[in-house]
Amino acid sequence: MMSKEKEKVYESVEEENVKIIRLQFVDIEGFAKNVAIPISQLEKALESGISFDGSSIKGFVRIEESDMVLKPDPTSYKILPWSTSDMKEARIICDVYLPDGEPFVGCPRHVLRRNLEKAAEMGYTMKTGPELEFFLFEIENSKPTTRPHDYGGYFDLAPLDLAEDIRKNIVLALENMEFNIEASHHEVAFGQHEIDFKYDNALPNADDVITLKYVAKTLAAMHGLHATFMPKPIFGINGSGMHINVSLFEGNKNAFYSENSPEEISDTLHYFVGGLLSHIKAITAVTNPIVNSYKRLVPGYEAPVYISWSGSNRSSLVRVPAGRGKSTRIEIRSPDPSCNPYLAFSVILAAGIDGIKNKIEPPERIDKNIYKMTDIERDRAGVGALPSTLFEAMLAFKQDALMKEALGEHVFNDMIMYAQAEWDAYRAFVHEWEIDRYLSRY
Repeated sequence: MMSKEKEKVYESVEEENVKIIRLQFVDIEGFAKNVAIPISQLEKALESGISFDGSSIKGFVRIEESDMVLKPDPTSYKILPWSTSDMKEARIICDVYLPDGEPFVGCPRHVLRRNLEKAAEMGYTMKTGPELEFFLFEIENSKPTTRPHDYGGYFDLAPLDLAEDIRKNIVLALENMEFNIEASHHEVAFGQHEIDFKYDNALPNADDVITLKYVAKTLAAMHGLHATFMPKPIFGINGSGMHINVSLFEGNKNAFYSENSPEEISDTLHYFVGGLLSHIKAITAVTNPIVNSYKRLVPGYEAPVYISWSGSNRSSLVRVPAGRGKSTRIEIRSPDPSCNPYLAFSVILAAGIDGIKNKIEPPERIDKNIYKMTDIERDRAGVGALPSTLFEAMLAFKQDALMKEALGEHVFNDMIMYAQAEWDAYRAFVHEWEIDRYLSRY
């Protein structure tokens, strides 16, 4: 019997006269990839999948193991909002399988699903709510620049915020794809923006992160601009983060909420934070995966640097926002939007579950501005620091057995390989800063 989800796809294709289906998936870095098929191949795709060459996809397989299969998830079917009436296109997000029907262990979506299944065995469902920041830059001679599109600031309106219409178009396009947008606004830096969407189950939420990036970049290009989710494109101003709100549910009950405990925070939340902070240096290699990520994680630009947690204190790495009941959650402030959301959610969940299983107590809360504490005060309070480079983060990652368990050996080893290659390329390159500083002096 055909599932209701597949029926809905066929009905929509017929009613909307869809001509092209884009079968979308992501590589290990979280970049969206797709295979476009004519509507005549839709039935084959939904019933048995579409074969493709996986050897050219970063983090997938070697050339002698290249045959792979895309199996569409019909619940992710969406019509692309910029489709024209005579050439409508839709996309379906896919899981990657091997020819023998086994899930491919290097598929980021499979990695997250596997971790969610482990949590489900303990009775937990993970909900997430990422907040993505990005820049809109001008384009010159068909190449993106770092010239901001506007010179507005936090929550500014037009005429300072010149991107109101673009941001509105992005929001409307996402709503046409059935996103539930909670807010959009200008951020602190010139040309910087934020769009927040509804808190949801972790897997569709990770899908939504990829979709938001895709939509923002596409519509920005249609306006002659470049949208970038690079963490720190300009020295001296705030970078772009991807704060991640997280909670666990047991059925309809928020496991982080406890009506009768101090501040209405449960032991489950405490242990989750304890596990998260005990693994945070290794996690940083996943949530902040590129060299540029660490240009954002420096004091003075709102991004967290110190390993700490608190209530509403925004200088902490992890905080517990004010909402209670079903809204009880933690906010992890260190991740940035260059990360692969499937892998980031996976290691966050695995660390939190480790904390719950082993009743790992978090360190003492720090409810004052950590940036104004002296080094001695931070040492006395036991406040450590996040890795300051990708190299440091990868050292911690390699030494943390939980990362290998959460991601699987295939993804774990590939992440080390790619990070090492990026770090080697970066440290061997002579940068303009070095020329400016040293050429005339030595």
